[in-house]
Parts: sequence; C-alpha cells; structure tokens
Amino acid sequence: MANNMMNMQQLMKQAQKMQKQMEATQNDLKKQTFTGTEPSGMIEVTATGNKKITAIKIKPEAIDPDDPDMLEDLVLTAVNNALGKVDAATKQQLGAFTKGIPGF
Repeated sequence: MANNMMNMQQLMKQAQKMQKQMEATQNDLKKQTFTGTEPSGMIEVTATGNKKITAIKIKPEAIDPDDPDMLEDLVLTAVNNALGKVDAATKQQLGAFTKGIPGF
C-alpha cells in the first residue's frame, strides 16, 4: 500500500512537471512569429503563435481595381499559409507532450 502511494506521488510530480513544461512551450509559441505568403509572393502575412495577425504587406502590383476578388483570394491564401505554419509548429512543439495520449 505504501509503495502504491509513493508511485502515485511520483506520478503526480511528473504530471506537474510536464504541465509546467507544456505551459512554458505554449508561452514560447505565443512569442514566435510566422510569415505566410501566397504563391506569387505579392502578399505577406505575419501571425503570432497564438494566431493573431500582426501585419499584412501587399505589393502594389497585386492591387487591380478591376479585380478585387483576386486580391481577396491572395490575402486569404497568405493568411491561411501563415496560420498553417502556426499549426505545424504547435503540433511539432507540443506533440511531445501529447504523444501516446488517446484523443490528442
């Protein structure tokens, strides 16, 4: 019985340590920035690790007053590219904590 209590205490300590490491990793991710573009490179979007868009740069040649739909599509593509990079980094950096846990 005492052995089970010691194992439980060790397990709790490991869980607390892992939680602190995970929180530190999440905080590091929030501080990082990720840049996304669309294929032509005329639009550049910067996002933080917590998926906040902080900048959008549009080259003048991307702006065609006769085709606003094209500009919208390019911006959406660049935004999705930046957010995809955030997701990939999050999965890579936090994956070590969730590996082997069902549902994660």
